[in-house]
Parts: sequence; C-alpha cells; structure tokens
Amino acid sequence: MGMLSLPGFLSCGKKKDFSLSNEKDAHASGSDENLERGNWSNKADYLLSMVGYAVGLGNVWRFPYLTYQNGGGAFLIPYTLMLALAGLPLFFMECSLGQFASLGPISVWRILPLFQGVGITMVIISTFVAIYYNVIIAYALYYLFASFQKVLPWSDCFSWADEFCSKTRLVSDCNATLDGEIIHANYSFITNNNLTCINGTINYKPVQFPSEQYWNKVALQRSSGLGETGNIVWYLALCLLLSWIIVGAVLFKGIKSSGKVVYFTALFPYVILLILLVRGATLEGALDGIEYYIGRQSNITKLMEAEVWKDAATQIFYSLSVAWGGLVALSSYNKFHNNCYSDAIVVCVTNCVTSIFAGFAIFSVLGHMAFVSERPVSEVVDSGFDLAFVAYPEALSKLPVSPLWSFLFFFMLLLLGLDSQFATIETLTTTIQDIYPEVMKKLRIPLTLAVCILLFCLGLTCVTQAGIYWVNLIDHFCAGWGILIAAVLEIIGIIYIYGGNRFIKDIEMMIGKKSCLFWLWWRMCWFFITPALLMAILIWSLVTFSPPSYGSVFYPAWGTAVGWCMIIFCVIWIPIIAILKIVKAEGNICQRIASCCRPAANWGPYLECHRGERYSHVVDTKKAKEHEIPTVCAFVY
Repeated sequence: MGMLSLPGFLSCGKKKDFSLSNEKDAHASGSDENLERGNWSNKADYLLSMVGYAVGLGNVWRFPYLTYQNGGGAFLIPYTLMLALAGLPLFFMECSLGQFASLGPISVWRILPLFQGVGITMVIISTFVAIYYNVIIAYALYYLFASFQKVLPWSDCFSWADEFCSKTRLVSDCNATLDGEIIHANYSFITNNNLTCINGTINYKPVQFPSEQYWNKVALQRSSGLGETGNIVWYLALCLLLSWIIVGAVLFKGIKSSGKVVYFTALFPYVILLILLVRGATLEGALDGIEYYIGRQSNITKLMEAEVWKDAATQIFYSLSVAWGGLVALSSYNKFHNNCYSDAIVVCVTNCVTSIFAGFAIFSVLGHMAFVSERPVSEVVDSGFDLAFVAYPEALSKLPVSPLWSFLFFFMLLLLGLDSQFATIETLTTTIQDIYPEVMKKLRIPLTLAVCILLFCLGLTCVTQAGIYWVNLIDHFCAGWGILIAAVLEIIGIIYIYGGNRFIKDIEMMIGKKSCLFWLWWRMCWFFITPALLMAILIWSLVTFSPPSYGSVFYPAWGTAVGWCMIIFCVIWIPIIAILKIVKAEGNICQRIASCCRPAANWGPYLECHRGERYSHVVDTKKAKEHEIPTVCAFVY
C-alpha cells in the first residue's frame, strides 16, 4: 500500500522505546515471544483451553438426543460430513486469523474494516451467552450441593410434592373382556372384578416424576410464565455468585492462570464420563438404552430427510463454537509459527469423539431407568434441561449409592460449563484490552473483576422465579441466527473480499509453504461448500421459525418481541459500523467503499520480525497519526 516503514516497531521478544510503555500485560512473562500481549505458557495450555471451550454442555445433553432421534448410528454419517464440510473449515479459518494478527475478535477486522461490525456482533452475542451460561452452571452447583445428602431430595415425593407426583405410572382406564364382551372401564373396576386389561388399550393418569416436580417446584420455584417474574430465588443467586467468583479467580491473570486450571477442568470430565459409562454398562436395561442411541439396525432411510442433515450441520456448528469470537481470542495468544492446522484437526476430532462417547454414558443409564420404571426408553429420553436436570437425575436416584453418582454427574456438568465460560470471558476481556491496550494492560485484574460483577448483576433476572424462561429465550434467539449471520459474513468477507488465496499466503507465513494439493480441499470448502451450507442452514432456520416455548408454556407476544429486539441489537452493529467506516473514508462513494474493503494500514503480523516482505509496509495507527501519515478507514482498534 506504499506506506512508509517507521522505526521503533515491536521486534520478537522485546520492545523498542518508541512511545511505548515499559509495563507488561498480566498475560506476558519473560519467556514470551510477544511481550506486549503475552503468549500461552506451552502448547498444552492452548489445546486444553480450546478443547474446554469447544466441549461443553451441548455435547452431553444435545448430541445423544439428536443421534437417537435421527436414525441412530446412521446420523454419524451426516454428522461427520458436516464436520468436514462446515465445522472444520470455519474452525481452521478462525484459529489462523487470530494467530496471524495476534488480535481479538473486533481488532482482527483490520483485515476488512468494512466488516468490523461482524466482530462486534460476535462479542455482544458472547456477552449474552455468558450471562445465561453461568446461570446453567449455577443450576449444576445447586444440584451438586443437594447431592450431599444420604437420600437425594428428588428420589421420592416429599413434602413439596402435589397429588400428581408419583414414582410409577398409574393406570387410569383400559379395555377388558367381561362375559365375552369387550368393555371400557376405570382401573379400579378392572381390579375389583379380577379382570385383565387388553394390551394396547391402557391409559395412564397424568403424573409427574419426583425429579420433574423437584426441578420446577424446588430448584427453580418456576412461575406460570415469562410475565410472572416473582422473587429472586436466593439460593440460585448465591450459586450464581459463587460461579462468577470461580470464573473471576481463575481469570485474574488471564491465560497464565486459566491455562493451568484447564488441565483439571478439561480433562477430569473424561474421567467422570468413563466412570459413568462403566457403571451404566453394568446395569440391567443398559443395552436397551444403547440400542436406542445407535440402534441395533440404524435407520439409513432417515438420511433421505432434509431435517436430519440440518440437525447435523447445526450441531457441528454450535458444538465447535465457531463465530463466537472465542476461537480468535484464544488463538491470538499463540506464537506466530504455531501449527494452527494440526491444532484445528485435533480439537475438532476430540470434540466430536467426546460427543459420541458421552452418548454411550448417558443412554446406558437412561436404559436402566426405563427398565426399572417399566417404560419404553423413548419416554425417558429428553434433551436440554430436562435431560440434565430431570431425566438423568431421576435415573441416578434409582442406583445404589445414588448421592455419589449424582455428585459425579453434576461435578462433570460444572467442569464442562466452567471451562467454556473461561474462554467466553477471556474473549470479552481480550476485546477490551485490544481496543485500549495502553490503559488496560495495567488494569487487567480490575477489568476482569468489573466484567464478572457486571454480568452477575445482569444475570440476576435469570435466577428469579421466571428465570428459566429468560434463559430459554436468550438461548433461542441470541445463540441462533446472530451466530449464523456472523459466520456467513465472516467467510464471505475473508474469502471473497480480502481474498482466499491471499489468506492462504498469510497462513503459509505461519505454518510454511504447502502444495496446491494440500490447499485443494480447503479452497473447495472456503470458496463454495461452506458458504452454501451456512446460507442453507440460515434460510432453513428462518423458514422453519416457531415462537419460543418452554415445555408446554408458550411465550407471550411481547416475549417474542424482546427476543427479536435482542437479536437485532446484536446484528445492527454490522451496518452501523460499515456506514461509519464509509463516512470516515475519503473520496466519492465508490472510492470510500473500495478503500474500506482493503485491509487497514496496520493489518499484518503483530511483531515486526514476522512481517517479512509482504507486510514490511505495515504501520501502527498511533504512530501513523503522530507522523501525519494518512490511514484509510481507521476506526477503533
């Protein structure tokens, strides 16, 4: 771009004295390559943090349910294809982007200033998700503490239960044969006359199992709907406070502290899953549950249904946490020549294998529950909150030494949630630090503390008696279309505007020159397949939109309107920032748009020694201003 090279740029491992503070960020240590921002202490810290971020609650409570619902083992075919065609290409792209520029999800859009609003959208959505995700962690904490009792409080219908609570199904009426004629009568008449119900004619009374009533009446104190806010549930508020204290304590030194904690939070859930699988496999009825999961004979005909492919693509997309900004933020602390290609492969494969593995652990126990309660497996299998806090706890309560198994399960949920939350908050603090580097590197601990306090206060709405409705509403809207829109624009901007071949050359500066054959697959995905799949998922999601509901409770019209307002607030920054960029540029409208579609003057590797000839022209925005060198479309970095 013909810009002058100025003295005093950062060199590898040290800084020069050109108007730069000698203060180091809390991320940085003397052994770091980048003393200004810091680096991961070692490769394992990064990989475990990425695995912890990608592997979350959805691997345990959503994937197994989708598998059994969509043809059992046959579902693994579209799931694997979607991993290769959509998940992995986006994952590799974001890891490469963050590592190349060593910047967070907003500042990294120096690559394409017109699209910087995409980064803001990612960060705002991550903020919404961080609010309700810690509420789910608070639920797990509450059940974890409730497990420290000799008898689990949801194992029977205790004083909090109503007349509909029952541990077994109660027969209401059925058909029977009396004097050669088939009659329909209530069950008390059938038993009083020593008659036998005809198979297939039995109707059961509407009852609720103890775990369901405990979840609604005790844990949540759930109100009748979104409009009935009620009081703050004090013990959930305390659990929420504790969860934020844990997050803040782990992140007080940024990646230097969180990188060590993830050795436990990312690895120990696998130990618990293995224990639950071994215990589940030894239970009566476990085989029935596993057959429901993968199927003795998988239903291949399900692959002819578009819904199955849509579910596979959606699960891969959300499970890998692409387009949330977290992958860019975590990868920005890598050393420049780290092999981000192999990292992407390892993390993606680990995530998918974990989902499959978790399915066996979950369904073996649910199969036993079906056996004990004399119900078909399909009646005890559920997804989301009902699986984690109703169906599975109900199954665990029927095991010998049930408090132990309950403790292990909810401790696993706690760890799965925490390491995902660590990465999400790190994304927010990294974003703020990159915008105000000189100020925030001195205030790393106060910044983390302020973010945690603010999000705790915002999350108090979600621990009222209507809290579960707010959690479900935010999840329904913010974790849906906003992410899809951001992902579509991200890949279009980088591949079609910045240039896919140009981006590949940037990656080769980090991992070395690769053959054309190596890049053939990635070019096919980035240029054609992945954008088409993302657009198809986005359009399908909009066409099949249904108003949010929680169980049998439908949201009022104003609740749905609030959901739309949240998603509009997330994505409105994309056109707003684009307009601001164009207004600040020079020339006529075409020239302004064209200039904002070019990388900013300070786009390139963070350290001077990594820039080479391709980026020898790069200047820092601050220094360019001091030397009165014009930059195009400079906004906030």
